[in-house]
Amino acid sequence: MVSLKQTVEDRVITIVTYIVYSFFAFVCLYPFYYIFINTFSANDLSERGKVLLYPIGFHLTNYVQVMKINGLVNAFKISVLRTVVGTALTVVVAAFLGYMFTKETLWKRKLWYRMVVATMYFNAGIIPWFITMRNLHLTNNFWGYIFPVAVQPFYIVLCKTFVESVPKELEEAAVIDGAGTLRIFFSVIVPVIKPIVATVAIFASVAQWNSFQDTLLLVTDPKLYTLQFTLYQYINQASSLKALVNSSTSAAAMAASLAHSQTATSIRMTVSVIVVFPIVCVYPIFQRYFTKGIMIGAVKG
Repeated sequence: MVSLKQTVEDRVITIVTYIVYSFFAFVCLYPFYYIFINTFSANDLSERGKVLLYPIGFHLTNYVQVMKINGLVNAFKISVLRTVVGTALTVVVAAFLGYMFTKETLWKRKLWYRMVVATMYFNAGIIPWFITMRNLHLTNNFWGYIFPVAVQPFYIVLCKTFVESVPKELEEAAVIDGAGTLRIFFSVIVPVIKPIVATVAIFASVAQWNSFQDTLLLVTDPKLYTLQFTLYQYINQASSLKALVNSSTSAAAMAASLAHSQTATSIRMTVSVIVVFPIVCVYPIFQRYFTKGIMIGAVKG
């Protein structure tokens, strides 16, 4: 009979493992925590690097004043809209193409699949891409955020592999009942492949939310600026924004609370939190699907 009692060596290994992983968790989480507590702390202390472990001089002035910066609210709306619309389209396209590439009756199935996968390894470069976007009238156009990333080969491969693990009997039963391709896909396949759909949704939403290069290359209209691009601008112009935000506050209020007047550091950190917070909220919603989806979608067996 095997004893379940841990030896001294096992306990030492367990303790060391907890210590090591706790250290790495701290290293990963502390930068976010540091930025967060500094947005609530006295700005003069934050500017001097005095806030390290907990907020000092708690206040909400940073968030109130930063939200008054021209264009920030509109940039937030554009980011949310592109994330929702872009993620939905990417997920539908990836799931549907992944399903269709498992159909042996699809004309030239292997050819189309190889052509899609080939784009994972080869691309024309930024200049031909920009010329293509301009010729398609996708510059200074909201759909320039959506259409270019609708077809993602990696997501299609994940969905295809997952669909291949679905019992064929389910589809055959639907065919016998007279269901067509679209009916089978939405009524039979999609409910079964929810884990990989959730996984792709996480990847796509994070990519859409964090993207700013497409704005940099395609957009000159401030009404279409995204939150990430706005953050990029604010980080580069934090000193001038400090003066802009402080100028919107009355002299009496600033005299009454010098610690709450905006600094370059407070601007950077507050906008960073506003940018990061929404996408962090996405993970708990899909987390229960994530591990199963990425494992089954990546390994055929």
